Amino acid sequence: MKVSEISKILNNWMPRSIAEDFDNVGLIIGNPESLVKNILVTLDATNDVIDEAVKKNCNLIISYHPIIFNGLKKITSDSGYVQKSIINAVKNNISIYAIHTSLDNHPEGITYFLAKKIGLKNLSTLIPKTNNLEGIKTGLGIIGKLDEPKDEDSFFDLLKDKLNLKHIRHSKKINKTISKVSIVVGSGSFAIKNSLDSEVDAFITSDLKYHNFYEADNKAILVDIGHYESENHIKLIIKEFLNKKLPNFTLLLSEGNINPVKYY
Repeated sequence: MKVSEISKILNNWMPRSIAEDFDNVGLIIGNPESLVKNILVTLDATNDVIDEAVKKNCNLIISYHPIIFNGLKKITSDSGYVQKSIINAVKNNISIYAIHTSLDNHPEGITYFLAKKIGLKNLSTLIPKTNNLEGIKTGLGIIGKLDEPKDEDSFFDLLKDKLNLKHIRHSKKINKTISKVSIVVGSGSFAIKNSLDSEVDAFITSDLKYHNFYEADNKAILVDIGHYESENHIKLIIKEFLNKKLPNFTLLLSEGNINPVKYY
């Protein structure tokens, strides 16, 4: 099967047309006519992941984040990690396909799966899009309810257990019973107001800054679970889908893609 054929399968699942305008999704590196040997699924197509693909005889990498996001003025071996990854991929005839905000905006995308992992029910979109393409009601984030309301500490324990978290950053406790919860994976500070306007008890996201926590304004608990931690489950989503569509292909989850943020 060619790279172009697998790209078509991915696009039918998570259309490029529903991605954000600023994003860079689809086939980013490689020859569409290349025959695919094995596939490596990853969160980021870093240089280490390219090396891993070479060792495992994978010539197609399906990545959540696009390795090329901002404009590049040069591609040399003494440039940054992006340029090094590109050179490594091209040198080894490895194609890279990125899904990113197509998966963010899809009603059964990345946020949907995170909501299911923590047991949210009665799901709806937090920020619906006005232009619904491909017959899909797109939007960012999700709102749902827990089966049983929890106190704040029990809610934090639930997140740690279900999402395998070691650390959680959160706004101050306000002795609130947690039932209605909103989620935006990745950097979600832009959705604090939307969540508060929706009268949620807690908002789960990542990359919150110091002043963002004040925005809770005693109305809800803001929970920062970490960028990598909020998105790491994406690899399983992609692999699960492709296992059904491509049962004869070897599909591997990257082991080289690890959290770049360390804790002491």
